[in-house]
Amino acid sequence: MTTHTATAPNATLAAPSKKRLPQEVSILLVLFGIAAFFEVLGWFLVGQSFLGNMSRLQIIILQVSVIGIIAVGVTQVIITGGIDLSSGSVVAMSAMVAATFAQDANWPKIIHPALVDLPWFIPLMVGLAVGAAAGFVNGWLITKTKIPPFIATLGMMVSARGIARWYTDGSPVSGFTESFAMLGNGMGRWAPVVIFLVVAAVFHIVMRYTRFGKFTYAIGANPQAARVSGINIESHLIKVYMIAGLLAGLAAMVAIARIKTAQAGMGMMYELDAIAAAVIGGVSLSGGRGRITGTVIGALILGVMLSGFTFLRVDAYYQDIIKGAIIIVAVVVDMHRQNKRSKKT
Repeated sequence: MTTHTATAPNATLAAPSKKRLPQEVSILLVLFGIAAFFEVLGWFLVGQSFLGNMSRLQIIILQVSVIGIIAVGVTQVIITGGIDLSSGSVVAMSAMVAATFAQDANWPKIIHPALVDLPWFIPLMVGLAVGAAAGFVNGWLITKTKIPPFIATLGMMVSARGIARWYTDGSPVSGFTESFAMLGNGMGRWAPVVIFLVVAAVFHIVMRYTRFGKFTYAIGANPQAARVSGINIESHLIKVYMIAGLLAGLAAMVAIARIKTAQAGMGMMYELDAIAAAVIGGVSLSGGRGRITGTVIGALILGVMLSGFTFLRVDAYYQDIIKGAIIIVAVVVDMHRQNKRSKKT
């Protein structure tokens, strides 16, 4: 006589895997850990609190805001599988051109005497237009000539820096109107932070809930499948690079309004800081993965680390070495994560 034992329908299935924390939560825990690390070292090595100094925290957030605005645009480029090395130079070019539209008539050194005392939104629009134009050129070169994004944006990096120096023969531009300076010093000096948070919130929504965001992820994940599904890849990539350029122009406006001067040498290494913020925030250099929220946290991590090293009086050369090492580690972690996903599929 045989006996039959009842078997639950799911008995043959593997036990459900443990739920993992969202990637942003893990990155946020890293941020808290780094801040706590510098707090402890501060008391032992310097005899001061790292987190207890409100002016230091304000400087960190203000510095992060400019890089963060750029990083939001760079994040979208990286998600498509591309790269943008021109952001820092576009900041300088946009700053130099727009600054000449923001001068006060009482300033002794006027670049264009006919363009003084203009409303604040005119230099702002000029800066955004210059940045968007640079992004359009990047996107056009990549899609129409089929040269790699690395080469196209590298060429723009050199050219834009040259234009920034040529535009005023290398002379800095200062003497902005009070209304324009409010972009960087309004709201009790918190205007850059507010602008950064608004930009991040807007593009978080765009990337997560709109067709533009879905197309961006699709292109980065599988360009051929995206093309077959009807996405106009060339047109979309031009839009993505234009947004990256436009946000670099916006960052330039915030930066020069805050420091009240524009120089052709500004924005040096901004592109690498923006890429580092995105990569630290979990954006995959392979394309198709990453979130704006992660980039925001990545920018904060970068800002806290650089401020922490300065607080501990670590030489600037060592800071660059450490920053480079962090980028390499982040890329290695991303490659390891990609390999694990490919094995599962």
